[in-house]
Amino acid sequence: MSAHLIGLALGTSFAAGLNLYATVATLGLLQRFGVVSLPPPLAGLAHPVVIGVALFLYAIEFFADKIPYVDTAWDTLHTFIRPPAAAILAYAAVAGVPEPWRIVSALIAGGVALTSHGTKTTARAAVNTSPEPISNWILSVIEDVVAITLAWLAAAHPIVTLGIVVVLLAVSIWLLMKLFRFFQRLFRSTAARERQTVP
Repeated sequence: MSAHLIGLALGTSFAAGLNLYATVATLGLLQRFGVVSLPPPLAGLAHPVVIGVALFLYAIEFFADKIPYVDTAWDTLHTFIRPPAAAILAYAAVAGVPEPWRIVSALIAGGVALTSHGTKTTARAAVNTSPEPISNWILSVIEDVVAITLAWLAAAHPIVTLGIVVVLLAVSIWLLMKLFRFFQRLFRSTAARERQTVP
């Protein structure tokens, strides 16, 4: 399996974990307008119906992602959508390699998407503990920009993307550990306040 295919598969997987619909729409538009040349099994992403549906769902996610707690419900639902979809995209992207390697690629891609999705979901839940909505909107826009940029990089510069994804995975794991400690402290302080209010 070439490093180009690995970079494409892992880059799109990380992007899909952040925003699946933006990733699919970006890849489809890039292919349709001849900016990049995707592997033949992914060429179907350039079909107008696929692009249209992806853009429609992205528009829904764009607004849902800006509303505190609605975004958490949306992300929770997409725990069952983003990682499997990333695995399917990776499986299709490496169609020219032996079947066992395609399965391995799909499993790894699903894990990468689950990592980025988990980091996004946990970070958004942490931000929702703040009453102001601005940080939620800013974080949502940053996630969309990263997903779209990473999808483009994965298709146009897969080798560079491979290195970027390694760094992003390390940052995601570090953030997840920090967020886990944040929620531990939050639950302990909440439990302590509740004990103090009990007569």
